[in-house]
Amino acid sequence: MGYVKTAILMAAMTALFTGIGYLLGGAGGAMIALVVAAGMNVVTWWNSDKLVLRMHGAEPVTRGDRMGLHAMTAELARNAGLPEPKLYLIDIPQPNAFATGRNPANAAVAVTTGLLRDLTREELAGVIAHELAHIRNHDTAIMTVTATFAGAISMLANFALFFGGSRERMGLIGTLALMFLAPFAAALVQMAISRTREYAADKAGAEICGNPLWLASALEKIAVGAARIDNHAAERNPATAHLFIINPLHAHKHDNLFATHPATENRIAALRAMAGQGRTAPAAQSVRRGVPSMRKRGGPWG
Repeated sequence: MGYVKTAILMAAMTALFTGIGYLLGGAGGAMIALVVAAGMNVVTWWNSDKLVLRMHGAEPVTRGDRMGLHAMTAELARNAGLPEPKLYLIDIPQPNAFATGRNPANAAVAVTTGLLRDLTREELAGVIAHELAHIRNHDTAIMTVTATFAGAISMLANFALFFGGSRERMGLIGTLALMFLAPFAAALVQMAISRTREYAADKAGAEICGNPLWLASALEKIAVGAARIDNHAAERNPATAHLFIINPLHAHKHDNLFATHPATENRIAALRAMAGQGRTAPAAQSVRRGVPSMRKRGGPWG
C-alpha cells in the first residue's frame, strides 16, 4: 500500500503543478509545469532520501563506531527481518530521529546527538526499532516523497507571489490564495498519512525491540527535549517534520500547520497498555544479548 499511496501522491502533485502552471501561464505554462513535474517525480523517487539527509546536515556513521549504533541496529534489523539500514548522525542538541529511503534495501536511519546524550541504550533501541518499523511497513517511501513535494509546493507558491499569472486568469487575490493554500494543501497531505502510521510503527517497534516501555520512556524524553530545544534545520524545512519520531517544530509557529503526529501521551499510553499485556519479552532479551553496555556510562556512550 505504501507504493500505491506514493504513486497516487506523485500523480496528484503532477496534476497540481500542471494546474498551477496553467493559472500562471496558460497552456504554455501548463506544459512547462508538466515537464518540471515529470522531472521532479524521477529525481524525487531516486534521490529524495539524499535530499532530506542533506537538508538536515546528516553525516554517515561508520561501522565499528564507538557508540555501538551499528551493532545495536544490526541486532534490531535481524529481529525485524530487514537488511541493516545506513546510519546517519545529525549534530544538533534536540533529541530526535527519522527514517528515510524508497524501500528497505535503500533505507537510512538518522539520529541526533541530542538523542544519544539524553536516552539510555534501551530507550535508543526503542527509537531505532520504531524507525525500522517504518521501513518494514514501507512508510518511508511516501514519507520522504511527501517531504520533497511539500517543500516544492511551498517554493512554487512563493514563485506565484513574485511572478503572478495574468490578471485575467488569476489576479492578485488568486495569487495570494495560491501562496497560502498550496502549503496548506501539502500539510493536509502529510496529516492524512501520518497519524495512524505512527501508532502502527510504535506497536511494531515495540515488538522489534522487545519491550514497549523502552519506546514509551524514549518518547517521553524526546517530547520534553523537542519542546524546549530548537531544531533549526527542521524550522527551515518544516515540510520534513512528519519524518521525525516527535514533531521537531516549535520555534517559528510552524507546528500548528505541520502538526502531523498524534498526541505523545496517547502513544505512550498505548505502549504501556502493550507492556501490561506482557508482550514481546523474548525479543528484548535478544537485543540485550546482542548489544553490550545497554546502560549509558558517562559521556555520549564512551
